[in-house]
Amino acid sequence: MKLLLVSDLHYTLRQLDWVVSVAGDFDLVVVCGDHLDISSIVEPAAQIEVVLEYLSRIAAKTTVVACSGNHDLDARNDLDELYASWLEPAKKAGVFIDGARLEADNVVVTVCPWWDGPRTRDVVDRQLLDDAATVGDRVWIWVYHAPPDRSPTSWTGRRYYGDEALRAWIESYQPQLVLCGHVHQAPFAADGAWADRIGSTWVVNAGRQIGPVPACVVVDTLTGQASWTSLQGVDEMLLDDSVRR
Repeated sequence: MKLLLVSDLHYTLRQLDWVVSVAGDFDLVVVCGDHLDISSIVEPAAQIEVVLEYLSRIAAKTTVVACSGNHDLDARNDLDELYASWLEPAKKAGVFIDGARLEADNVVVTVCPWWDGPRTRDVVDRQLLDDAATVGDRVWIWVYHAPPDRSPTSWTGRRYYGDEALRAWIESYQPQLVLCGHVHQAPFAADGAWADRIGSTWVVNAGRQIGPVPACVVVDTLTGQASWTSLQGVDEMLLDDSVRR
């Protein structure tokens, strides 16, 4: 499987246009949260309509995963915590959203929601427990907006801004690959990075940049090749054998 990771597009239409234009080159496109921009002058309802249309266009070309981020929360769930209710219609276009499990011959992808409070965090905990029982010898990929705490993928240049619960889950389950975003600066900051290894788990964060083309990560699970492309150029590395299926 050849996958493309982008994150934190924040209603940047030129970057969404780029994703649509290249989507057909990949088996899987992951748009890893913060689709919307709460500081935009465009009303949230209008942003939502446009982003759903873009997700539909991408889904017409390939398989798409889209998880929620902290900018995407618009309603309260049954647990009285915030969630991205507006993503639900994307399922009609075939998009795999929060709570979904995507299964293929050699890969299982778990799509985690942004948790706003302890009850939703517990839902994610149960989701990972359930999905762990289905993986077998396949590559297990998690999609979650935030990177783990105490990782260069969550380093802002001044402090770590990651998710401690995610780090604990990674240490417990050791999936092969975690795809994230949220900390825009991490791949660009001194002592930050776009890729990190926690035990046997690889974590990648594409980061965010301005301009018509988003920073992005490409991973090929057949060869183990991974690359990060940004305004700084292209950085390539070979991931662990466990990622190769």
